[in-house]
Amino acid sequence: MRTGAKIALGSGAAVVVLAGAAFALGPRLYAERAEQRVQDAPVIEGSGDTADLDVADFEGTWTVAEGDSYAGYRVDEILNGQEVTVTGRTPQVQGAVTVTEGSITAATITVDMASVTTDESARDGYFRDSALDVGTYPTSEFALTGPVELTPGDDSVALSGDLTIRGVAQPVTLEARVGVTDAGAQVAGSIPIAFADFGVEAPDLGFVTVEDEGAVEFLLDLVREQ
Repeated sequence: MRTGAKIALGSGAAVVVLAGAAFALGPRLYAERAEQRVQDAPVIEGSGDTADLDVADFEGTWTVAEGDSYAGYRVDEILNGQEVTVTGRTPQVQGAVTVTEGSITAATITVDMASVTTDESARDGYFRDSALDVGTYPTSEFALTGPVELTPGDDSVALSGDLTIRGVAQPVTLEARVGVTDAGAQVAGSIPIAFADFGVEAPDLGFVTVEDEGAVEFLLDLVREQ
């Protein structure tokens, strides 16, 4: 299982369409074709070595910049025994991170769920309408619930907060890596979740099997507020 992510995001008509494609192409060929469309896992582009940096230099509020920032999910669907990895993403991400006295003291990230797309429009339709009901719950949000100290020389950080999906908030731990770029900073990572906790039911239609666990992943470009 790559990146530890499995989730049900294809059900009803969407599952029928995807299964039909699998039968038409052959399960193995369909899986190979799908794997070619999978996005790479998020990785920071800047240096993660903060040993020579003064954490005081990061004081202030940083906002998510437009451009390379994105959020989404990585999932596995199993069609007739063939494991197919799927990634869905959107660049429609907003938020801010505040650093005070060498610690991250506040962070809120909001994602426009209606704009998350994969390589299949049928899957996307189910994701928006049935799984998440974006007409009622258009966004998902992560909000930090406690301060996290920044440590020079360590580019990994674990952020505890509340993740809200489909109007349901659950406590999660966000595992991330940080790096410095010419324009500011980057944060990349993932959040393991059980989708049943957010009211999303995993389908089991025989030829399609999925699990109840998944992961949200993200890459954020941050710039300091002037």
